[in-house]
Amino acid sequence: MPSPSARIISGDIDAVLARDLPWQTLSGSHVVVTGAGGFLGGYLVRALLALHIRGKTEQPVRVTALVRDAERARRSLGTLLDAHPELRLLTWDLNSIAVPDLGDVQFVLHAASQASPRFYGSDPVGTLLPNTVGTAALLSTLRQSSEPRGLLFVSSSEVYGAVSSETALPESGYGTVDPATVRACYAESKRMGETMCVAWHQQHQLPTFIVRPFHTYGPGLQADDGRVFADFAYNVARNENIAMNSDGTARRAFCYASDAVAGFFTVLLKGTPATPYNVANPAGELSVADLAELLVGLFPQKKLQVERRYLAGDRPYIPSAYNRLVPDVSRLTSLGWRAEVSPAAGFQRMIETLQP
Repeated sequence: MPSPSARIISGDIDAVLARDLPWQTLSGSHVVVTGAGGFLGGYLVRALLALHIRGKTEQPVRVTALVRDAERARRSLGTLLDAHPELRLLTWDLNSIAVPDLGDVQFVLHAASQASPRFYGSDPVGTLLPNTVGTAALLSTLRQSSEPRGLLFVSSSEVYGAVSSETALPESGYGTVDPATVRACYAESKRMGETMCVAWHQQHQLPTFIVRPFHTYGPGLQADDGRVFADFAYNVARNENIAMNSDGTARRAFCYASDAVAGFFTVLLKGTPATPYNVANPAGELSVADLAELLVGLFPQKKLQVERRYLAGDRPYIPSAYNRLVPDVSRLTSLGWRAEVSPAAGFQRMIETLQP
C-alpha cells in the first residue's frame, strides 16, 4: 500500500495531467529538468514520466534530471530512478561558467533556484548564478539542438520589486529593486534570466517561455525552507504551536503545487514565447495571521495555538519590501487555466504528507 505522501503526490500528478492540454507535443521528446531534486522540479519530473503511463503521449518522455546534489536528488526522487529507465540523473552545478553536454534536447524546464530568503544573505552568489550564468548555459545548450522546441524559465514574483498593494498586479506592473542590496541577488537575477530568454528568442528565434510563480506550497517543501508558510506547516505536523514572528498583516496569494505545475505546462504548451505569465491563485489570498489560524483550525484535535511574538535582533531571513502581493492572472486564464485547490484543501494535503 502506498504511503500517504505517495498517494497524495500521485493524486496531484493526476490532477495536472487531467488538464486539457496538447500533451502529445511532448511525446518521445528529450526534456531536461533543472532543480529536479527540489520541490517544483520534482513535480515536473513526475508529471513528465507519468504522461505515457496515463495515456497522454504515444511514446514515453525521456527525462534528464539535472541536479547539483545527487544524494539529495536520489532521496527526493525515490523509486522513480529504478522504475523509469527513461529517467537519467545528471550532476551539474549551474553556478559553473560552462555549458553542459546534454545531447540532443527538445525542451528545458529550468526550475533550479534558491527561492527561500534564508539563502539571500548567506549565499547571494549561489542564489544569483543559476538564474544568470546557468540560464545562459541552458539557452546555449538548447540552441545547439537539432530541434529546440522550448525553454521554460521559472522566474518569480520577486521581479516586481516594491509595488503598490492596492490592485491586482499585472505582468507589466513593476516596482523598484535596489541593485546595491544583498536581497536583490534573487530579484535582479530573475529579472536578468527573463531578459536572457527574451534576447535569445529575439536574436536566435529560440522558443522561450517565462512563468512567475507566487508563494507556491505543497508536498516536497523542506523543513529548512525558511519561508513562513513552510515553517507553519511543519509546526502543525510536529504538533507544535505556531510561532508568528511578525504582526501577521502581510498578505500573499497561496497557490498549491498541482495548480502551479499545471500553469507551467499551460504556458509551455500554449503560451506566447518571450512573454511572462503570472502563475498564482488570487482566490488564495490570506494574511500571515489568517494562514496561521487556518492551519491550526485544520487539525482541531491537536489543540494547537498561534503564539504571536517578535524577534529581537536579526531576522532569520531578509524580509520582503511589500506588504501585499496578489497578482492578476488573466493572461494565464486566457489560455484556459484555472486554480482548483483552495488553501484549506492544499495545506491539509501538504501537512498530511508531513505527519510522522
